[in-house]
Amino acid sequence: MNAIRGGRSLFLVMLVLFLITGCSTNKDVSTKETGKKTASKEGGTLVIARLSDAENLDQQFMSTINAASVTHRKVYEGLVGRDKNAEIQPLLAEKWEQVNDTTWEFKLRKGVKFHDGTDFNANAVKATFDRLLDPKVASPRAVVFKMVKEVKVIDDYTVQFILSEPFSPLLSILASHEGGIISPKTIEKYGKNIIKEPNGTGPFVFESWTPGQEIVLTKNKNYWGEKAKVDKVVFKVVPEETTRISMLETGEAQIAEPLSVPMMDTVAASQAVDVYRSEGYGTEYIGFNVQKKPFNDERVRKAIAHAVEMDSILKGVYNNVGKKANSLLGSKVFGYNPDMKAYEYNLNEAKKLLAEAGYPNGFEVTLKTMDSKERVNMAEVLQSQLKGIGVKLKIQVLEYGTFVDQANKGDTEMFILSWRNATGDADYNQYNLFHTNSQGGAGNTFFYSNKEADRLIEAARSEKDQEKRKELYAQSQQLEMKEAVYIPVRVIENLAAVSKDVKGFSISPSGYLELNDVSIK
Repeated sequence: MNAIRGGRSLFLVMLVLFLITGCSTNKDVSTKETGKKTASKEGGTLVIARLSDAENLDQQFMSTINAASVTHRKVYEGLVGRDKNAEIQPLLAEKWEQVNDTTWEFKLRKGVKFHDGTDFNANAVKATFDRLLDPKVASPRAVVFKMVKEVKVIDDYTVQFILSEPFSPLLSILASHEGGIISPKTIEKYGKNIIKEPNGTGPFVFESWTPGQEIVLTKNKNYWGEKAKVDKVVFKVVPEETTRISMLETGEAQIAEPLSVPMMDTVAASQAVDVYRSEGYGTEYIGFNVQKKPFNDERVRKAIAHAVEMDSILKGVYNNVGKKANSLLGSKVFGYNPDMKAYEYNLNEAKKLLAEAGYPNGFEVTLKTMDSKERVNMAEVLQSQLKGIGVKLKIQVLEYGTFVDQANKGDTEMFILSWRNATGDADYNQYNLFHTNSQGGAGNTFFYSNKEADRLIEAARSEKDQEKRKELYAQSQQLEMKEAVYIPVRVIENLAAVSKDVKGFSISPSGYLELNDVSIK
């Protein structure tokens, strides 16, 4: 079996190299224009070859941007959204105001219909958030709207969000995928079960999902806003990267994502394909389950942090793509603390801490990661580095969905993961990743709990003064670093391989694929 798989991979690499003719230097298609200008045309099918399938298509149950990218701003839309400069803009709400500390009022857009023909109105907004917040539904994303006490219908096109406490980043959460408005008929059909046929107001209509194979969306010809330029979008699940890239070369697909760092040079040399790069809000990190031995001891976590030589990982694994992280907030996120310091490489200190914790000869532990090239490469480098302090690292590589499921359940000791901040606000990072209420599927896969961290995070949520919010987040980040809950690796760069026939494609800083303006030559 291994021999067959290896032979197939070698053949695919040779195929890619054969198909690529000519040579060029590395290019960033986010900043360059290619020579001749050929007019783009509307219509056609956009095929996106992806590493992994969505875990589900219900944004109230999604735990990954990978899944949200399929439906957010395509099938589902929120009351507000972000433009290309990441600024909050009207979407299904035309305007809004904060009436007082705990009341926000939204005036809704008229004349909008869901894909099933149902009118979009205040009752639809209320039905969506009532479902999200219903304890019987048990949505893992309910935690991000925990402060919403009631969505109150004022009239057909006016709603108020009544909060239990002041919450400054409300608009940023409403602009993320969790804020997508669902057709009341779909809510009635599925109730507390996961929605298998998403039904929103967006520029694309859900057509079909064959799990493990493909998801198909078609153009919404009755869309209230500017209509999509392509007729159909097909998200194909293609686990092998060489296959994804060869599909672009042969015209079977137009976008392949994610693109790994090792494959960047190959793609950059192509006459048919470009490398897309943009800095994201998210970060990649090494995490510990702080409730599991030996990582329930802070000294052990600090020892591991001191034993990791991050510069060699960034250079050797990532070819310095994505700058070194000093926390789990990307530098573009509101609340980022530039003064944060990660643990320095110091083997003597690492050995000393292990001995103090009762592990003078080290220990054996399992590190889990998803099946991506960089993550596996990083795991192998960590395995080599940690031998220096007597830690024997067993690497377990899992299919993406399985890995996420195990991390959410706490079936981990040590893991490599990333968090793609969906809102650009530190709250989305701090509350989801570190608050006690978020343990498990909501994001806190460290299973970390600290009353002082909870207090700081909650205070920052309710603080109106933005400079004071930044200071509170600086304090919470310092506390999390002091307790070595994680080891920051790098700020994520969004990478994709894109056919030169495609125009208008981008990936938002949050990591969502932006397809509404895409056209194909």
